[in-house]
Amino acid sequence: MKFTQLEIPDVYLIEPQVFGDARGWFLESFSEKIFAQNGITERFVQDNQSRSAKGVLRGLHYQIPPKAQSKLVRVIRGSILDVAVDIRKSSKTFGKHVAVRLDSASHQMLFVPRGFAHGFCALEEGTEVLYKVTDFYAPDHERGILWNDPKLAIQWPQLDVDYIFSEKDQKYPAFENAIYFD
Repeated sequence: MKFTQLEIPDVYLIEPQVFGDARGWFLESFSEKIFAQNGITERFVQDNQSRSAKGVLRGLHYQIPPKAQSKLVRVIRGSILDVAVDIRKSSKTFGKHVAVRLDSASHQMLFVPRGFAHGFCALEEGTEVLYKVTDFYAPDHERGILWNDPKLAIQWPQLDVDYIFSEKDQKYPAFENAIYFD
């Protein structure tokens, strides 16, 4: 596996080694040992999967302590623009974000640590995202930031369909009114 640290420390783009032959292909999507050798010692406790129509925009989501989550995100069908926003007040990159395109063909994954809001936009019909999390879903600790806050300046993709949101995602506060990590 190849681990590439992105512009914001602690966020990694991970590329597994794919072994292909006449039968198809095989890859190891997670190895606790290999992740630890690359500085990621998180313990994942749950896998989540979503299927989205083209234009579905999910986020920006996070959970506050003590139920904060790190995530390992991968696309198993289709493609997404995946975004992680640093909400750690003490960080030099507070309020900054990284955005990467993940797709099922490249098999790349994004590691999003605790202290980040996360969201994605489905770029294809029937896109399926599988992600591991380090803590269980806790509704009382769930928070979010408005996806299109101008202060964040996220360049969401221009699609040939309208964005589709949950009602909850449209009501999240602006970045300046969000709850941050210390």
